[in-house]
Amino acid sequence: MQSKWTPYPWVCFSMCVGVMGTALASPLYPIYQQAWGLLPSHITQIFVAYMFGALASLLFLGRLTDRFGFMAVLRGGLILMTLGVGSSALAWDVPSFSVCRFIIGVASGMITTSASVGMTRLNYKGDLQRTAATTSLMIAFGFGLGPVVGGLMAQWVPLPLTTAYAPSVALGLLAIYALFQLRLPPQPAATAAPAVPAAAPRFSFKDVRPSLSQPRKPFVRHYALGCMAAFSAFGMFSLFASLAPSFMAQMVPWHGPAVSGLSLGAILFLSAIVQLISRPYATKGVAIAGFFSLAACNLLLLVNTFAGSPWLFALCVAATAAGHGMCNQAGMSIVNKVSKPANRTGLLSTYLIVGYLGTIVPILGLGWLSDAIGLTRALVVFCICLGLLTAFLGVMCMRARVLPIPRQ
Repeated sequence: MQSKWTPYPWVCFSMCVGVMGTALASPLYPIYQQAWGLLPSHITQIFVAYMFGALASLLFLGRLTDRFGFMAVLRGGLILMTLGVGSSALAWDVPSFSVCRFIIGVASGMITTSASVGMTRLNYKGDLQRTAATTSLMIAFGFGLGPVVGGLMAQWVPLPLTTAYAPSVALGLLAIYALFQLRLPPQPAATAAPAVPAAAPRFSFKDVRPSLSQPRKPFVRHYALGCMAAFSAFGMFSLFASLAPSFMAQMVPWHGPAVSGLSLGAILFLSAIVQLISRPYATKGVAIAGFFSLAACNLLLLVNTFAGSPWLFALCVAATAAGHGMCNQAGMSIVNKVSKPANRTGLLSTYLIVGYLGTIVPILGLGWLSDAIGLTRALVVFCICLGLLTAFLGVMCMRARVLPIPRQ
């Protein structure tokens, strides 16, 4: 394997497989709801348990990549992810399933950060736009693959709450085996940071201290808009990932885990295509288009809560995919442009933390509001709030100056 494969494609594969388990359970939520008698708030709490794990990982484990090297953290994250996904098949109630989701979230944070850093460091050509596009593409493809596989398995394979997790576990084991067979090539002398620290000091508390960073002052506003792009994109997708199987029954004539899984997969696969298409374009224009696409999808979903049209729902999915793809592409591009090797891990962790907050706060509020006033009315409130926010951010992005980005 070492003679035929370079580390870069295996790191990409590992990131894809690593995030595959994060959204795999989304099309299964109606089955859990029926089997365990869950309320909408229970579903959002289970979904958010993963987000809390990812947030904890980014806050407290973000420095581990610098301390031990991205490959060691990536291996550990994949092992933890595979254990979390396998344990999900054995969950028997909300608390046990939430613990599994929390473990998956911790592993997801480790994998996303370490693999992103690894892909940047292994890209010796110095094409940061290419690295940003590849990173976002692998995240989107992995997220999309999870619900598609989980939904198809749950639709036609017996014991769906157990068997749906089998493909993710198998691919995780393959990725773990592959990473342990690889050896990193020598780091070029021109690269500022080594892939693995040579003589690191003893492990201490500061290695797990929250790792938050901000860029140099000329780029603070641009970095903030990039973080809010992640906040908006993650927040919109989390709506579909948590409660789409519940509200889709009023909008499309087809039902079942395969339908909801394919809808989620379509959003993320289309998002990946949008990211590839938007890569050559200016980051500012991509960010503006992404924000207004998310505003449009909220408007379409708001109208369709009353119209119940499958065609409007299809347009909403397309607008969500476009907004998700362009916001993620622009956000990752901004992070790479305003960072240097010394602070890239911290800026990436901060960026992802803001993104995960976009999935935690709005979705928890939506779940609690659904219990109080019903899912339809709560969905209207969600769409109005997020639609206004993304439209405002689009205007702010239009007014932002294009600053020269120094070469790395």
